[in-house]
Amino acid sequence: MINPIFDIEQIHLHIQANRWHKYFYIFCRITLAIGFFMAGMVKILGERFASGLSTVHPMGTYLEALHHTGYYYTFIGVAQVIAAILLLINRTVLIGALLYFSIIVNIWILSLAVRFEGSLVSSTLMVLANIYLLCWNYDKIKYLFISSKNESSKLSDIEAKKFPIRFFCGVILTIALIVVVFPKSFEIMPRNSLADCKKQFVNKENEEIGFQFCDCVHTVGRPLDLCIEQFEIMSKVKSN
Repeated sequence: MINPIFDIEQIHLHIQANRWHKYFYIFCRITLAIGFFMAGMVKILGERFASGLSTVHPMGTYLEALHHTGYYYTFIGVAQVIAAILLLINRTVLIGALLYFSIIVNIWILSLAVRFEGSLVSSTLMVLANIYLLCWNYDKIKYLFISSKNESSKLSDIEAKKFPIRFFCGVILTIALIVVVFPKSFEIMPRNSLADCKKQFVNKENEEIGFQFCDCVHTVGRPLDLCIEQFEIMSKVKSN
């Protein structure tokens, strides 16, 4: 048994020795690599990412402007592809994870800022998976934060093969919460199209005001914050 339970060194050794954690680690590396490789190649080939998204949508406006930044757009794609490749190579996985983290956190914050449901859930899960990779390589990056220790520990065959039920229950619960909570964490969202935007207001008390909000975003193309402010003002006026 591992004692004390909050000994980070022992917890890390325990997790690395468990084969189910190893499978999950490999799964995270492969899926993250695929995600960035595909997104990066779109940019390298000069195509606009999420081309089906309206250019007056907040995220569409951002991606359209990004597409016209020339070699900076290509540079982002190259960085994503490099990060993806580095994740697949055992000797460079930590470098890839660090590079990947700097990019995916930016995408995640952007998704939250413009309430873009297209990557609201996926980017959050990718950030968490990336953090898992960094934690897996704790023994390589710990020296940046704490003094080194020469400690070793071996697990019995039973412990090494034991399925970490609580951990994976936590993974499933986290994914479920993100899928359920994040898309509903905002009172209103621009959605990906005018029709989808209006669906959230159909047969509701603020239907007319909601439709005006959707037109403000998708038809007129005003900044999201301005449209939200207008929606809130009109909602208060109506309630009074």
